[in-house]
Amino acid sequence: MTRYGMLIDTTKCIGCYSCRTACQRQNDLLPDEGFIRYERRETGTYPAVSVESVPLQCMHCEDAPCASVCPTGAAHMGADGIVEVDQGRCIGCLYCMSACPYQVRVRNSQTGAVDKCRFCAVQTQQGVTSCTCVDACPTHARIFGDLDDPNSELSQAIVERGAHPIAGDLTRAKIYYVR
Repeated sequence: MTRYGMLIDTTKCIGCYSCRTACQRQNDLLPDEGFIRYERRETGTYPAVSVESVPLQCMHCEDAPCASVCPTGAAHMGADGIVEVDQGRCIGCLYCMSACPYQVRVRNSQTGAVDKCRFCAVQTQQGVTSCTCVDACPTHARIFGDLDDPNSELSQAIVERGAHPIAGDLTRAKIYYVR
């Protein structure tokens, strides 16, 4: 079984929202919905200050707090290790939104159901698995792949670039950041 993950290199991210826009189109999201949220982080001391764009989305935690609090089982770990939401079972109680330490859950204003990044893995013609947000990034700040394959581009980039989950060991996140 493949254990999907992603690397986001914030040193390459220009905050252009291409990933967010592509994700919204791929998932037919309402204009006020977005599975990717941006945070801005200032670093340095005046006058040498820089601003970093930090895209945040579901971290697909192996120990997903959102799934553990869901009273209906709508939020759950899929067979492929991706945290999923069964829209038909979601009652809109918002427990998952409260439990998510990354605050990346989104409530659909029309249905009341909660949703999130789905790791919309798509198979390309060359047989490579990718995500819409990865393909849309003009600076190649994102890499998607198999965390358990030491020869995958993702696994090698995590080691080479010294990437880590954004919140350390808060959860067992499958999204790694270069900062």
